[in-house]
Amino acid sequence: MSIISFIKEAGEKLFGIGKAQAAQPAAVEAPSAEQVAGLNETAAQAIASYITSMGLKVEALDVRFDAGSETVTVGGIAPDQATKEKVVLCCGNVAHVAKVNDLLTVSAPEPESQWYTVVKGDNLSKISKQFYGTPNKYPQIFEANKPMLTHPDKIYPGQVLRIPAEG
Repeated sequence: MSIISFIKEAGEKLFGIGKAQAAQPAAVEAPSAEQVAGLNETAAQAIASYITSMGLKVEALDVRFDAGSETVTVGGIAPDQATKEKVVLCCGNVAHVAKVNDLLTVSAPEPESQWYTVVKGDNLSKISKQFYGTPNKYPQIFEANKPMLTHPDKIYPGQVLRIPAEG
């Protein structure tokens, strides 16, 4: 159980924030507590749906979002360490999420992966060389981050990847 930091400007756009909107009146009232709670619940549901759409199965999945702290709290029982880590990545690699409070447990514990935040100019071969000493193990990193990654060349700065133990 831990809190993992992410870059909130990078990631999947699940909340509909940033879309073109009509001009707003100059005086806009702050949302009520009920409205904020509703927006937080909608965001949590969007993240939970995203996790499900990735084919990640977690028993008793519980996702909560707090816009004030830009934190996702995720709980449940993952079948293995890889699924747990992929769920955390699904939660954190979402625009407007800065932290993930990981309360997930694992049915079959395994060694944890390392985390790596992509920077400009990175590619999976370069990251593989950094962690494994050879660029030829990039497929291991790609496989470890599927289904969130759909192609080895489609990574972006700010994205957090899991780097599994060398195998």
